[in-house]
Amino acid sequence: MSMRIALALAATIGAGLSMSTAAEARPEIVGTHVANYSPGTIVVKTSERRLYLILDDGHAVRYPVGVGKSGKQWAGTTSIDGKYRNPAWSPPAEVKRDKPQLPDVIPGGSPRNPMGVAAMTLAGGEYAIHGTNVPGSVGGFVSYGCIRMLNDDITDLYGRVSVGTTVVVAR
Repeated sequence: MSMRIALALAATIGAGLSMSTAAEARPEIVGTHVANYSPGTIVVKTSERRLYLILDDGHAVRYPVGVGKSGKQWAGTTSIDGKYRNPAWSPPAEVKRDKPQLPDVIPGGSPRNPMGVAAMTLAGGEYAIHGTNVPGSVGGFVSYGCIRMLNDDITDLYGRVSVGTTVVVAR
């Protein structure tokens, strides 16, 4: 009997260790090497798969993110033009072309909705900073250009920024 308990405990610990490799929600206050941005600016470093919310000249809140996969990445400066809780999602034309089986709309709150618990749309395109229904994808090159965050992290960031916030995406 004690051997079974030991094996179950070992399996549980092993499963926990293997799951810890995925990104975990934990915004961190860090010293920043991201220079020349005003406080309140969001800076996404796609090569690092990190999003920084600049606090002051030397500090930022850092979050792990999923970014555009090969051929889907972009760089530039934009701003948040909308904030939405539990948004519905309509696949953009490129996604629909690659995955024609997707429905035209996935309602907010659905476990199949890839936007997670919140989204902040970016001006001038079909991109957003949003949560996810696939937390293991955060930290990878996984999207069609959107910035994907863990649901706890998008909730935290959502409360810290407003419509009009500058967003800089850099490689």
